[in-house]
Amino acid sequence: MRQDSTTGPVVNGAQSVDRAVSVLEILAQRGEAGVREAAAQLDVHKSTAFRLLGALESRGLVEQTAERGRYRLGFGLVHLAGAVVDRLDITRQGRPVCEQLTVEIGETISVAVLKEHYAITLYQVRGPGAVGTHSRVGQPTPVHATATGKVLLAHLPARERTTLLAHSSMKRVTPNTLTAGRELDRHLAEARDRGYAVTLEEFEVGLHAMAAPIRSRDGGVVAALCASGPAYRFTEERMHELAPVLLKGAEEISRRVGHAG
Repeated sequence: MRQDSTTGPVVNGAQSVDRAVSVLEILAQRGEAGVREAAAQLDVHKSTAFRLLGALESRGLVEQTAERGRYRLGFGLVHLAGAVVDRLDITRQGRPVCEQLTVEIGETISVAVLKEHYAITLYQVRGPGAVGTHSRVGQPTPVHATATGKVLLAHLPARERTTLLAHSSMKRVTPNTLTAGRELDRHLAEARDRGYAVTLEEFEVGLHAMAAPIRSRDGGVVAALCASGPAYRFTEERMHELAPVLLKGAEEISRRVGHAG
């Protein structure tokens, strides 16, 4: 193994990541710390601790205090934590809204977010009907074939959307699944224009769904609120009739998580 005259064996990537996280934990516990203290806690040479702190500082994850050579957590962590906080907040704030919507719409209501090239359900309330729909929380679903996925896609920047769809492959799931980019683009444009997306047996035969965007404090679309039900009952006509109710619910969740509207 190649040696470094000051730090011993050259650490591999996993060790570096582990040590960087440990530095952040040390600063979270202590409030601030110097290079010598960090090195002692990590049981590494001072130069190794200095390089770790320097790398974290360059990304805004730590910053030096007024006393040079001492570090504290930086505001860059706020940006990283924001996405997680928003998701947790959406689930918490959205729960009572979803429960009310199941009564008003009479179908299963769920909240989903985008992860890589999938839509992931965070929370779900089953509808009151004897025959209803149910998808597993945390289960990845194809963005091009689901109402939640369409809403999340519709509000992505065009370049990001193209890259995401290239990774998803737009595979056919049912005979009604959209697999042509031009046709999907038309559906996404409709979703932006009317404020909600619709799928007609595109993800599962016999299943219809509609979804509306949930916005964060800064106005960006961070999640989708969905109503889904059996095609024979939750018809296309009925979905359009109930769309204002779903949109109002999405606006309420957005307001609860800080979006001013």
